[in-house]
Amino acid sequence: MSTDRYHQQFTVSWDQLHRDVRVLCHQLVERDFKGIVAITRGGLIPAALIARELNVRLIDTVCIKSYEHKEQGGLNVMKGVDHDGDGWLLVDDLVDTGNTARAVREMLPKAHFVTIYAKPEGRPLVDQCLTEVAQDCWIQFPWDMGIAYVEPLVDQVRSRDS
Repeated sequence: MSTDRYHQQFTVSWDQLHRDVRVLCHQLVERDFKGIVAITRGGLIPAALIARELNVRLIDTVCIKSYEHKEQGGLNVMKGVDHDGDGWLLVDDLVDTGNTARAVREMLPKAHFVTIYAKPEGRPLVDQCLTEVAQDCWIQFPWDMGIAYVEPLVDQVRSRDS
């Protein structure tokens, strides 16, 4: 898959991510989970926030690589788990094309699978998501961005006009 498929961009701040995770947790608070399985790397931070909000202490990971920045490639499963997910909460930041979600669903068919964000192709594979976004939207997560100086607007305009 190529970066040409992205025509929109959605930037998520740390504050927005934290608010979104808390809203999702309000939908999960009545359930009891044995533990959380985070899909790395994107699911690590949401899983940690969810673990805090739901007071879950047992956290495991499924380690799968399918992206190199915006380029999606084949799945590389680096670490799985040794159970079927019964009673577990499976967490990822985003379900996109569904390639990773399908692989994890096969590993953990009984887990309750949640994502913070979901695109149409992958949405049917998760049990719950908070925000649906367009398939052609690239989500810029806060852990992929840095803080940089931005020149004041007046100075940008003056330098452009000179």
